[in-house]
Amino acid sequence: MLEKHIPQDSPSHARHPVYVVGGGPGGLAAAQALRARGIRAVVLEKSSRVGDSWRRHYDRLHLHTTRRRSSLPGLPMPRSFGRWPARDDMVRYLERYAEHHGLEVVTGVEVSRLERAGDGADGAWVLHATGGRRLTGSAVVVATGYNHTPRTPGWPGLDGFTGEFLHASAYRSGTAFAGRDVLVVGVGNTGAELAVDLVERGAARVRLAVRTVPHIVRRSTAGWPAQNTAILVRRLPVRLVDRLARTMARISVPDLSAQGLPRPDTGLYSRVREGAIPVQDVGLIDAVRRGRVEVVAAVDGFDGAEVLLADGSRITPDAVVAATGYVRGLEGLVGHLGVLDDRGLPTVHGPRAPQDAPGLFFTGFTTPISGTLRELARDAERLAKAIARAAG
Repeated sequence: MLEKHIPQDSPSHARHPVYVVGGGPGGLAAAQALRARGIRAVVLEKSSRVGDSWRRHYDRLHLHTTRRRSSLPGLPMPRSFGRWPARDDMVRYLERYAEHHGLEVVTGVEVSRLERAGDGADGAWVLHATGGRRLTGSAVVVATGYNHTPRTPGWPGLDGFTGEFLHASAYRSGTAFAGRDVLVVGVGNTGAELAVDLVERGAARVRLAVRTVPHIVRRSTAGWPAQNTAILVRRLPVRLVDRLARTMARISVPDLSAQGLPRPDTGLYSRVREGAIPVQDVGLIDAVRRGRVEVVAAVDGFDGAEVLLADGSRITPDAVVAATGYVRGLEGLVGHLGVLDDRGLPTVHGPRAPQDAPGLFFTGFTTPISGTLRELARDAERLAKAIARAAG
């Protein structure tokens, strides 16, 4: 059930709802977990529909986590989605999730700033929202998403580049680049998958600019998903997991040093702890081995039609797709509260509220090796329990 109004403030703090900022999977899961405990939760979504960010992903996107381990609390994904749900499956699932649980979702409302209500002693919060609204919540869950604002490095000369340039957030399908020479910048999961998509959709030439060589893992080996292994090892010592991953890589992933992708000299789990998730192979290994995707040095700048690479070479692609990631965009919302670290990430997440900001919770701002959706679901249950306990 999607509500089209925002509840009015009342003099009684106990009657204030918990506001959930963001109508993606993290926000919807948190709202459902709160509702299941008898706590009124109102989801505020700035777009016109839930799960809007998923609608804007590229066409060929499939989850790298299994259907069973990607479901949110209280509603399994249908078997018809297959093992690796597609983008459109995820969109339908989020719509169905909100309807199935009767969640109170208000769309078209963007929250710009959070402040403590009064002296803040009771944990209440004031939300400054679209149209000058001031809403008071008994608690707030921020679930605006890890991939919030596209990030483009400040490359010198970019403004004068005469070819086509776009961030990966604006990429939909490689069919738009058929017959063209394309450079993809960045070899995270998105960059790797877009490079493969471009090859399969008929790009004349595809190059992949790499600054830091990634760890590459098979999404599934002999029917065993990489996610299952990640869940089993995630609480083991980092050094031990690094060693195990190194051995597994030698067995399952060919040495691509001759093609420009040598094995990384730092451990896989060590990288994960720093926020760098390994690349799950959906065709990149084969494309690089066959020379259909050419690995080149990192981009250092632009000069007219040319792209300047870190090894001193220059190339002239028709188009550049920057798979250079996102920033969380939380500074305007909560930056004044002292709850962000130097990377712009919340200092605590899940069931823990910052010490100086009781009643403020964050979910979906980590990149767990065990799968983001799985951990969002677990976080939702834990933070709902914490909010219920605080409410007495």
